Amino acid sequence: MIQSYKRQPQLKETYDTIIIGSGMGGLSTAAILSKQGHKVLVLERHYTAGGFTHVFKRKGYEWDVGIHYIGEVQRENSMMRKLFDYITNSELKWADMGDVYDRIVIGDKHYNLVKGVKNFKEQMISYFPEEEQAINTYVDLVFKTVKASKNYFISKAVPPFLNTLIGRFLKTPFYKIADQTTDEVLRSLTTNETLIKVLCGQYGDYGLPPKQSSFYMHATVVRHYFDGGSFPIGGSSQIVKKVTPIITASGGTILINAEVAEVLIENNAANGVRMFDGKILRANNVVSNAGIMTTYTKLLPSESVKKHRLKEQLQKVNRSVAHVSLYVGLEGSPEELQLPKTNYWVYPPEGDHDTCVERYLKDLTKPFPVVYISFPSAKDPDWSNRYPGKSTIDIITLIPYEIFEKWSDTPWKKRGKEYESIKEELAQRLLNELYKQLPQVEGKVNCYELSTPLSTEHFVNYKKGEIYGLDHSPSRFRQPFLIPRTPIRNFYLTGQDIVTAGIGGALFSGVLTAMAITGKNVLKKL
Repeated sequence: MIQSYKRQPQLKETYDTIIIGSGMGGLSTAAILSKQGHKVLVLERHYTAGGFTHVFKRKGYEWDVGIHYIGEVQRENSMMRKLFDYITNSELKWADMGDVYDRIVIGDKHYNLVKGVKNFKEQMISYFPEEEQAINTYVDLVFKTVKASKNYFISKAVPPFLNTLIGRFLKTPFYKIADQTTDEVLRSLTTNETLIKVLCGQYGDYGLPPKQSSFYMHATVVRHYFDGGSFPIGGSSQIVKKVTPIITASGGTILINAEVAEVLIENNAANGVRMFDGKILRANNVVSNAGIMTTYTKLLPSESVKKHRLKEQLQKVNRSVAHVSLYVGLEGSPEELQLPKTNYWVYPPEGDHDTCVERYLKDLTKPFPVVYISFPSAKDPDWSNRYPGKSTIDIITLIPYEIFEKWSDTPWKKRGKEYESIKEELAQRLLNELYKQLPQVEGKVNCYELSTPLSTEHFVNYKKGEIYGLDHSPSRFRQPFLIPRTPIRNFYLTGQDIVTAGIGGALFSGVLTAMAITGKNVLKKL
């Protein structure tokens, strides 16, 4: 069950595991441990559970904050589907987005990414017939890269002594590919600038343009969607709804409005947390799903941080990008407005992705380097049962946190006219991008609301409003400390920082963290 910390919740004296944060990594870890018989307490500082999987409601509409599409769940034997089924007792249902999951728009040209590997290759070759060999080699390389990553991620969960013995063997094939940037790999296959731009058209899913991102991160996103995209029926709030009974069944609970001040550590072992009101909650294990930056700068006692030189670890990684998201409410059903299920990735015609980003960062009046448009109400077959005659659209682009930094100490919804003026200008620019792609929705917009990096900071507790935790450069995958175990006994990490960005990475982090805590191979149960 979900209880509010403000309303005298019914709590146990002690828990097997306390998890800080109810995002996908925290929920996944909690559900898997609960199925091993652990009593788990999940603590969420927000007034709603779910992290980036939560929804918010305003003016008679509902918007999904972080889930726009999930890959691999239509294949019942895929690891992603099996994991979701495991942590929800197969209660979470999925709607297929159809043949075209992503549309890459470059100027006035469209390139569809279609479901099925064979179809994907044929479609790409139809756009670039002279690049058939490069396209075939590229697809093979994507599969090879993802296959090489499996042992690398397993190495994160094995005990330290075993990692010393076999870790190098498990990781070396992965590093050969992950050490290269996306741009380096693609330019070894083709010199066609447009093909490179199209193949990298989903880089917004992990936030770094091709010259900065690890090819592994690119490959895992591309592979993730080869079998198409899906959306949770009933919206992304169904994830928390279906996971909660699993946690409750073994005596656990999710607490909202429950902000942790500090992890309690005695003799270099975690044994509970101190809440912001001073109350102590005890557990045999403590897991942080708050992101490694927040965990090491805000949640651990300074003595422990100094003793293990944890701040030095943070110098070796960077935060991912910040973003703005425009949540649009429209009059008319998705059918009436002819809204597609397909996501749009819209790019300027001039320059490669990295050039577009650099140009924009120097002068924010220049074209957005990427605009992502998603149509959640069209993807969810249950939407019209809940909101008849209405539709929603999400529009996202990258933005430097520094634009809004001077308002970081001001309260939500009370940041003043200048802040609201910048938001309105960005909102109008994003609406114009929408109208260029779907002119039929102009005049149908009933309301809109723009979230900024400060919104992400406020609700998700990422200090610079970063959307994907740590960035996904080649060096990120070389950091040996991005694992579930920490130098503090009984204190663990989970979430996208120890695997990769997004729902899939965060979901799988729960497997690794549960394996590290219990010493059991959870994957065998799947």
